[in-house]
Amino acid sequence: MWVICLLCLLALVFFPIRKLYLKLYKEHKHVSVLVFGDLGRSPRMQYHVISFAKEGFKVDFIGYPGSLPLKEIRENPCIRIYYLPPPPELDNKLSFFLHYVIKTLWQTITLSWVLLRKPISTHILLQNPPAIPTFPICWFYCIVMNSQFVIDWHNYAHTLMALSLKNDHLLVKLAKVIEIYFGSKAQSNFCVSRAFKEDLEVKWQIKAEVLYDRPANEFHSISLLEKHMFLLKLSKKYNIFKGSKENSTIFTEYILNDVHLASDRPGFIISSTSWTEDEDFSMLLNALQEYENAIVQDICHLPDLICVITGKGPLKEFYMSIINLKKWKHITIITPWLESEDYPKILACADLGICLHTSSSGLDLPMKVVDMFGCGLPVYAYNFKCLSELVKHNENGMIFSNDKELAAHLKLWFEDFPNNGLQRTLNEKFRGKLRNFQENRWHGNWTSVALSHFNE
Repeated sequence: MWVICLLCLLALVFFPIRKLYLKLYKEHKHVSVLVFGDLGRSPRMQYHVISFAKEGFKVDFIGYPGSLPLKEIRENPCIRIYYLPPPPELDNKLSFFLHYVIKTLWQTITLSWVLLRKPISTHILLQNPPAIPTFPICWFYCIVMNSQFVIDWHNYAHTLMALSLKNDHLLVKLAKVIEIYFGSKAQSNFCVSRAFKEDLEVKWQIKAEVLYDRPANEFHSISLLEKHMFLLKLSKKYNIFKGSKENSTIFTEYILNDVHLASDRPGFIISSTSWTEDEDFSMLLNALQEYENAIVQDICHLPDLICVITGKGPLKEFYMSIINLKKWKHITIITPWLESEDYPKILACADLGICLHTSSSGLDLPMKVVDMFGCGLPVYAYNFKCLSELVKHNENGMIFSNDKELAAHLKLWFEDFPNNGLQRTLNEKFRGKLRNFQENRWHGNWTSVALSHFNE
């Protein structure tokens, strides 16, 4: 209630001077893109920013520091980055509720300050989640400044909060109420899947446009020579990629002025993650344990595996402690942090991608799969409600529902590798389907779906 009273009081102060202020300082085609998280780890919102700049918009990119945003953003004169000061580290003795209240007050003040001191925007594009405190603050700013309030629904904030809190927790209920109320106030809504669009409309009477994630131009297939050069670069930092001969890697070798795949190379699988509750990496570890057992027991002829897991997140230390206890002889897991320019290259080098994303709402699609598909990499993905909008079983990849199924898929894919006829057939089939997927890129899809909402 006190928040509403404060907003009303501020409105009484701002509205009389609003017309003059807007006339002097508001520019046409000036959009703010807000991420309440690490800007460099928000690929979809970065793609929005780049597309706006390509279409002649001035863009204010607002969020938290951490990983560097894409070079195309950092060096574009039409894009200005505004970093929010991170909330202060508080004593762990504080209750969760009190900690959350203090953090929210801090975020409210700092976000309001940044919005008020920067040039006025014609539109604010807001990522959800989170909904608190961004929804009410951005909505009020748009009312005062006569700007358009636009939401990009990546997931539901309240379902993500419910992963660590219970569904009946006060904060979960509050987040849901805020999403329903302020979501209905937005002039435009975008969402990441057709199932999400239907859910918003049926449950909350919110109409949204489906803006599918599509790969940026950086995510594409590369030649064998490009793979070799990248792996040589990677081997200088990670010994596991070094080959036994000079100018070779564990996967590739240079013979008679030409690059060849090593005949005795290991299998190469890759997964990327934010190390959060909505990805159960114990499923992959259990599948890899079964794969290791199959080699040790000589059940089938399988190669050694190198498994690369990229990303940062809160549960990384937990899973690393489990990985470090493994005494595998035939499987090696490394968890490198790659520069944004190198991530597409390592995807293009792999034999197979693994996705463990489950979705707290069952309505969002994993962007990591989009990136892998953009590089022509077949994917085995954990099955959930709307995954079929992206991964089509036995057409462009495979799905699994538990660690046993994943282990069976891995053994089928890599048995007698690299001379397995079935694996070659599946690989060619999947990659053939992915060539069609690669033709539809982010910016082309964005201009056909989203651009008209910002030109009004």
